[in-house]
Amino acid sequence: MVGGVAQRLLGSLPAPGGIFAVENKRRAGHGGADISIIAQPVGQMQFHTNVMLCPIQRNCGQRHQGDGHAEQIQILRNAWVLISQGQIAQVGTGTPPSVNGAQVVDAGGKLVTPGLVDAHTHLIFGGWRQNELGMKLHGKSYLDIQNAGGGIQSTTNATRQATEEELTQKAAKALDEMMRFGTTTCEAKSGYGLALEHELKQLRAIRRLQEEHPMDVTATFMGAHLVPAEYKQDRAEYIRLVCEEMMPAVKEQGIAKFCDVFCEADTFTVEESRQILEAGLRHGLRPKIHADEIESIGGSQLAGEIGAISAEHLIVCPPEGIASMAKGGVIACLLPATSFCLGSTYAPAREMVSAGVPVAMASDFNPGSCPCLNLQFVINLGCLRYRLTPEEVLTAVTLNAAAAIDMADRVGSVEAGKQGDLVIWDAPDLDYICYRFGSNLVQTVIKKGRLV
Repeated sequence: MVGGVAQRLLGSLPAPGGIFAVENKRRAGHGGADISIIAQPVGQMQFHTNVMLCPIQRNCGQRHQGDGHAEQIQILRNAWVLISQGQIAQVGTGTPPSVNGAQVVDAGGKLVTPGLVDAHTHLIFGGWRQNELGMKLHGKSYLDIQNAGGGIQSTTNATRQATEEELTQKAAKALDEMMRFGTTTCEAKSGYGLALEHELKQLRAIRRLQEEHPMDVTATFMGAHLVPAEYKQDRAEYIRLVCEEMMPAVKEQGIAKFCDVFCEADTFTVEESRQILEAGLRHGLRPKIHADEIESIGGSQLAGEIGAISAEHLIVCPPEGIASMAKGGVIACLLPATSFCLGSTYAPAREMVSAGVPVAMASDFNPGSCPCLNLQFVINLGCLRYRLTPEEVLTAVTLNAAAAIDMADRVGSVEAGKQGDLVIWDAPDLDYICYRFGSNLVQTVIKKGRLV
């Protein structure tokens, strides 16, 4: 950390042996700062920018204390960042170090932040579900559609029919689009296979994307997304299959880091969810939980009791769930675009912040309840619907999101030793990207010191 805070920026991958630096110079006629990135062998870049910084340990909700100064995000002006071998080597202000063979690219007085981190996606799926839009417009609820054979089961059928290659190529296109919106790291879940062969197929597709795509992609096993149609009369047998056959195979192949479960009415009960997550722990999979999305049945309380790294959705999270998460050190991963798509209420983000629960935000990209992969829209909703401040929102889609997928030591902030992942925005300051919606405000994306 630099001065007790973690700096946030987004960037591109350097060529092997390359060096990447950011130089921030003040220029006449600009009220802000210029920031330059220097990369070898491709040269130097100059950006007029503010650089956001945020500490890993802090909740994203501590902005307005005392004089209202944001404690966990600082603005660096006249700053520079040096990136070597894809990692940030130094961060400073004033005159940057001299780098032979470096190139400067001028950011023209624009904002620079860390690369955005999407901590919750259902990236790997077959088909789409646009046919459900009419059902929603006629008043059918999420559970109505699911119980009629649509929803997750519909996507499961399409995913089972798709080949691993087809799933990988489709997801790669989605990752390309995500990067154009400023996302440089994401989580991806299985959960549309709901059978050993097809769950492993999804997870192998995620591994291929991690190996072949510029995006960092981390995998979550979610065989407990739904009890599939063929096991509706024997739930216990499907849970046994998840715990005793799928999990050992996932562990053996080393293709997932987390285990998630959909703890919801008509899906998995609290005790079933506990059984599944404890089995995941025995197989080296850290627990996550879909909780309190539609009904509050105790999922958020379970998250705190079991020490989940994160609880997701939390739209109808009760006070006792917030207290349990705070006690258990759980990160709340909120998904406002899902509330928008479902026409439902929004998670009690401010109450979570007040209780000391770290808040992350993510897209929940999936073919049904949220076919949106644009974290910029999530940023807008975080301010407009959660009433989070711009500083809180930036933290929620960078450092706190990275912590929710156990990557805060690598991404989510701009500090020495972290990846050179940066975004240059077509924006003069942070407020602007929270205020504008409906446009892609990303000017340049940098991943591990290389322009994407």
